[in-house]
Amino acid sequence: MRIRSTATVASLAVMASLALAACGSGSSGGSSSGGAVNGAGKTLDVLVNVNTNYPEQQKQWFTDTAKKFKDQTGADLKFETFTSANDELTRIQTSVVSGQGPDVYSLGTTFTPTAYATNAFVTLSDDDWKKVGGKDRFNQAALGISGPDKDHLAGIPFVSRPFIMAYNKDLLKAAGIDKPATTWDGLLDQAKKLTDPAKGQYGMAVAYKDNFDPWKYIWAMSVQAGNPLVDGKTAKLDDPTVQKAYQTYFGWLTKDKVVNPAAVGWSNSQALADFASGKSAYFLMTTTTSLPTLEKSAIKDKFEYSLMPTVAPGETSSKSDQPAASILSGDNLVVADYSKNKDLAFAYVNLVTSKDEQLNYQKTFGDLPANADALASLGSAPHMAASTQSAKESKATPFTGAWGDIQLALLNVTVQSLPDLASGNVSDAALSQRIKDAQTKSQQSLDRAK
Repeated sequence: MRIRSTATVASLAVMASLALAACGSGSSGGSSSGGAVNGAGKTLDVLVNVNTNYPEQQKQWFTDTAKKFKDQTGADLKFETFTSANDELTRIQTSVVSGQGPDVYSLGTTFTPTAYATNAFVTLSDDDWKKVGGKDRFNQAALGISGPDKDHLAGIPFVSRPFIMAYNKDLLKAAGIDKPATTWDGLLDQAKKLTDPAKGQYGMAVAYKDNFDPWKYIWAMSVQAGNPLVDGKTAKLDDPTVQKAYQTYFGWLTKDKVVNPAAVGWSNSQALADFASGKSAYFLMTTTTSLPTLEKSAIKDKFEYSLMPTVAPGETSSKSDQPAASILSGDNLVVADYSKNKDLAFAYVNLVTSKDEQLNYQKTFGDLPANADALASLGSAPHMAASTQSAKESKATPFTGAWGDIQLALLNVTVQSLPDLASGNVSDAALSQRIKDAQTKSQQSLDRAK
């Protein structure tokens, strides 16, 4: 994975912000709310994250959605994809600076502040909200990272993806474990009991080479230890809680040996496959997107979900100002301010956030609906309890235009440490230097951010 300089990233974001400030970010204009949109002869360009877990299903969803959109508007629908957090940020930068590119972006919630800070995406007016069914269409908690405040929102919730962990009920029972631990130290103790390399069995399935997930462990453990990582305009990656978090995360593989050594090269989909085969007791940092796979797997009757630990390593209680079972996670849809097809963009959003389409998406990919009625209709569906609870106990990442750079800096510490992980040890000196570099780059980005 290629990581761009975060200083360059921040510089581009500021350049884009200055270049586009005069354009404004506001109402779409065009047809009035509620009116049919005639898009005959036009093409709407939509950028989404490639789904590595369900690539064929995503291709079919593209085809089906394009047909429905064509039937409703007469316009064609073109999907583009990005493959990593770095690619996601690069696509935002390129389009913002050039003033051309996709009309609609489907962004991870943690990238919404970065997109908002560029002034290159529509801040929704009351009329814009009407075109997508109104704010009341959406689960209100999902609006928590759509903008800096309730009157300045750019992100329209698409799906919710609170993080949880899956566990193998049979393996826990055989080890005499009644239920998953609620502290990271307790989870490690359980993982040791559940690890038997001679059988090819390990306590945890962890994706160390995933393009998105590693930094979320560090965020969780740091926040749970009372360190928010960003305090106003100050980065706090050089706090001892961050080093402790990385040592814990890396130590599962190198010191505690509760993770399959092959995990150093695993993406999330490979960790899921390992757990689904019954070789690991816990699968950490997953969401209900794993549900379609697990329900067809060798352990289809043996798994369940629970909250991930909410107490930091070395602690007996959480020091966070609010529960931090997960980042406030999911995808938001944002409309490019440079788009000449804003009404078509809102018509697309209206389609894919409707109740029926959201339930269809959930059934296919496992993501929780952002549509309030669709979410409520799931009720007490199997395997949903932990995800629903995690959504209630999620904590938003800082709403700053620098956050995209900061999470990449956190991720880069793991990327740089992969060769050491493969060799069996990440030295404290090397880790300290990598964190120091991440702190410097993060602070530079905060200094440049609006």
